[in-house]
Amino acid sequence: MGMNNLHQALQKNFGFSEFRSPQEEVIKTILEGRDSLVIMPTGKGKSLCYQLPAMLQPGVTIVISPLIALMKDQVDALLRHRIPASYINSSLTPTEQSAEIDRLRNGLTKIVYIAPERFRNRSFLQAISQIDVSLMAVDEAHCLSQWGHDFRPDYLRLDRALELMGRPTVAALTATATPEVRQDIRNGLRLNNPQAFVAGFARPNLAFNIRPTNSNEEKFTHLIDLIDQKRTGIVYCATRKSVERVSKRLAEENVDHVTYHGGMDSDTREQMQEQFISANTDIAVATNAFGMGIDRPDIRFVAHFEVPGSVEAYYQEAGRAGRDGQFATCDLLFNYADKRIQEMFLEGSNPPLPIIQGLYELLRDQANEQQEIHLSSDDLRQHLGPRTNPMAIHTALSVLNRSQAIERFDIPGQRLRGTRLLQPNLPAEKLEIDTHALAEKAERDAAKLNAMIQFCYSRGCRQAWILSYFGETNPEDCGKCNGCKRQDQGDLRPPIDEKEKNIVRKALSGVARMSWKNPSSGYDARFGKRRIVQMLLGSKQASVGNFDASTLSTYGLLKAQGKAYLDALFNALEDGGLIETENTRDFPLLTLTSNGIEVMHDRAEFQLVWPEQKATKKQEEQKTDLSNRIIDFDPKLYEKLKNKRAQLAAIQGNIPPYRIFSNSVLKELVIHRPQTTEEALSINGIGEVKARKQFPHFLKILQKNPEETDMFE
Repeated sequence: MGMNNLHQALQKNFGFSEFRSPQEEVIKTILEGRDSLVIMPTGKGKSLCYQLPAMLQPGVTIVISPLIALMKDQVDALLRHRIPASYINSSLTPTEQSAEIDRLRNGLTKIVYIAPERFRNRSFLQAISQIDVSLMAVDEAHCLSQWGHDFRPDYLRLDRALELMGRPTVAALTATATPEVRQDIRNGLRLNNPQAFVAGFARPNLAFNIRPTNSNEEKFTHLIDLIDQKRTGIVYCATRKSVERVSKRLAEENVDHVTYHGGMDSDTREQMQEQFISANTDIAVATNAFGMGIDRPDIRFVAHFEVPGSVEAYYQEAGRAGRDGQFATCDLLFNYADKRIQEMFLEGSNPPLPIIQGLYELLRDQANEQQEIHLSSDDLRQHLGPRTNPMAIHTALSVLNRSQAIERFDIPGQRLRGTRLLQPNLPAEKLEIDTHALAEKAERDAAKLNAMIQFCYSRGCRQAWILSYFGETNPEDCGKCNGCKRQDQGDLRPPIDEKEKNIVRKALSGVARMSWKNPSSGYDARFGKRRIVQMLLGSKQASVGNFDASTLSTYGLLKAQGKAYLDALFNALEDGGLIETENTRDFPLLTLTSNGIEVMHDRAEFQLVWPEQKATKKQEEQKTDLSNRIIDFDPKLYEKLKNKRAQLAAIQGNIPPYRIFSNSVLKELVIHRPQTTEEALSINGIGEVKARKQFPHFLKILQKNPEETDMFE
């Protein structure tokens, strides 16, 4: 088809006048009957690449899609364009599914979205094989790969389905794929000399920031500030419990938002999603299922409250920001301890062989005369032991299903799915389970999480790191992320005098004293950065267990520099290659590099991007004094501060009260009672601007005896 005809078809069917790169090239390849592998960022128009060819070819286009909500959104959009489309998934009754298949046979539907699990059913496969299929579009094709961040075993059935259909043209599409994942997609679908289209992974309008945090309170403070600045965004949480915790905190701050997680019923989830998409609510707090198919262009931020399980998952979720091409922020609130959540998920998705065999024997014990088991996953878990990872049950059932030891079926009139033994006389030790494949998958999953942690500790440009991860060579720095901005905050230079040099040598000596002495390598990591900085500041918190930090010669050696400066200095030392983080343990540990050892002993020159000394010694002493001033919490004073905040919010244009000060800041004011603007700066959440503009209104209340304060002044 000529270029003019393609543009006419684009205008006629979808109302667009121009293609985005590389849509036109992909469509031409499909129309030529050639397989294709399309890697295109989220929101750049992958769907059009198969939807337009569907209208220009005879026969049916089958689209494999993993999410029911995404299917419905796509079909609704096509129907609005008067394009005959439908979907087949578990939300339809068997009668409705049969009716849809009849429509396909009769040529009444051009595009049908099908969930991959439908291809487990032999009768469904038989019915599909009788339909004239011209194109199979495999969306979210990374689900084929165990190297991918969302491996779905049902995707592995698609190759067999393609054979039954007579091998129509195949288009495999995804937003993110490393070279290993791309090869898995080619092999899994047996693509025939596919044309590869990689549209590039760079998102030049996004700033990817890593925000190290030591507590949830720090996360909440940053999150409130982010919402205050950006107004429209998604907060991703790793678990349902985390969603509920963040939601509760935002509600306390009067932040209007919706929540979304798998524990909600489908109607509620759909309602929450629609409320956000239609811009009735601007903030969503959700697990990672939220966002597939979300087509809201004005999302100004995406925040990750916990670390995701892979770089692929992070980049896909963060990429939902700024689809209108305007600047947006993607902030990852990183605490190394959150890694444990993802490790729990890894344990659940990679159960050891004894768990799989134990579950199989349990199924044999519980089977009725028809060799069926009508027990929920939670019931099975209780039989195995309540400490069994809940996810491990689902994974083990999938493994047994793939090994053809069992099959899963829908129980009429119930949401519960049943299990049927296919070889009831087969003992567990005789199961044909590919233990090598299971071990390889577990290794790959662990490698992906480790890469994510490495990203969180990376120095320099965040986007350049991600692009390198996806196989791009020599990517340019974005100039927008906090990695780039940190590099821009000062010139790389040697120390200007002995004082600066000695500060660095003292800091490095602190790392050495807090390390294990190793005769061969010099020093082995023992503690993390936080504990080492506490020791250099002379804090009692540096001592732990039987370890008494106060006995070290470096204890309190850099107290005059202050915590903020030392935190920034240690970042600079790591950027400069003098120290490094080991993140293979339960928590990150800090150690000297060989170059750091040489600098510590004054045997080597060095250069750093030196942090600014933002606070004077007097200011640091003020902060220390304030941190030691803790007064019993007075709920009456707290209410008075809240009333003053409400007054100010009304006066300043009916802004949300949290934009004045968050609840946590008000509580800190009650506890520490700062009496000057300088002291107020020591409160986490009060910066220079708010200290100057907002704090004086509260100071009048804090300086009075609470009993004398007029609540309505």
